[in-house]
Amino acid sequence: MQPLSHLECFVKSAQVGSFSAAARLLELTPAAVSKKVARLEASLGVRLFQRSTRKLTLTEGGERLLQQIGGPLAALADAIDHAAEEDKQPAGTLRVSMGQAFGRAYVVPLLDEFLRRYPAVVPDWRFDNRQADLIGEGFDAGIGSGLDLKAGMVARELGRIQVVAVAAPAYLKGRPRARHPADLAALDGIVRRSSQNNRLYQYTLRHQAGEVAPALLRTRVVFDDPEAMCQAALMGLGVALVPMPFAVPGLQSGALVRVLPGWAMDAGPVSLYYPAKKLLPARTRVFVDFVVEQFRERGFARLIQAG
Repeated sequence: MQPLSHLECFVKSAQVGSFSAAARLLELTPAAVSKKVARLEASLGVRLFQRSTRKLTLTEGGERLLQQIGGPLAALADAIDHAAEEDKQPAGTLRVSMGQAFGRAYVVPLLDEFLRRYPAVVPDWRFDNRQADLIGEGFDAGIGSGLDLKAGMVARELGRIQVVAVAAPAYLKGRPRARHPADLAALDGIVRRSSQNNRLYQYTLRHQAGEVAPALLRTRVVFDDPEAMCQAALMGLGVALVPMPFAVPGLQSGALVRVLPGWAMDAGPVSLYYPAKKLLPARTRVFVDFVVEQFRERGFARLIQAG
C-alpha cells in the first residue's frame, strides 16, 4: 500500500499543476513534494507527470490514477478532519476568497461577531476580484457573483444584484431630468470596462412596468472597478451604472441619487460557494451558516433590490 503522503502530494500537484504550488498548500518544500511523487512513480512503475520548466502535465497513467483515487482520498481526509473536530469547538485556519470592495463593505463587518462565537477559528481571507479555484488554490469557501462553478461545488445565494444609474445631486442640478434610458446619452458617463476581456460593459435596463431599453452613456471616464466609479460619481463627474451593493452607501447618505428610478438590470446572484462535501470541516460549515444567517437578518437581499 502506498503511503498516504505520497498519494496526497500526487493529487494536490495534479490539481494545481506544479510542485511549488502543491508544496504551499501542503506546507512542505517543493523538493519534498517532488521526491514523494517520484517515489510513488518508482513504486508503481508508472510515470505520472510530464515535467517541464513551466508546468506539470498528467500522463495517461496519471490521469487514470487521479480519477481512481482523487475522490476517495478527499473523502478520507474529510473523515479524518471530521473525527478530529467531533465534540470540539470549530478551529483552524479559514481560507476564504471574496471581492475587494464587497468583502470590505459586507463581510468584514461580520468578523467581530464571528470571532466572538468561534474564537479558535483564524480567518485568512483574500480580497480579489476574480473567482477562485477553491480546490486548486486551497480555499475553504468563496463569495462572489457571475460564478462559473465546476462540478463538485455548491452555491448559497445571498441576494440578487441589480445594476442602477446613480449620480451626485450637484451634477444633476440644472440638467434636464432623465426619464428614459435613451436620455442618458445626453449626460456624462462614468463607464465600466471589463478587466477580463477589456470591453466596455453594455447594459440593458428594464422598467418595473416591463419595458426594456439599452442604456447608452456619453463616455467621459472609463474604469474597471465599480467602487472607483461610485467615487467618481460622488465627485460629480457624471452618471455611473453600478451594482447596487456599491451604490447603497451613497444612496443611503444622500450623496448619490437614482437617475432613473424604476429602471434596473438584473445582474444575477451574489453567492457563497464551497466544495460539495458530505463532511465539511467544522470551520467551513459554521462560516457558511453564519454568513447566510447574517445576510438574511441584516436584510441584504432587500437592501440591494433597486425598487
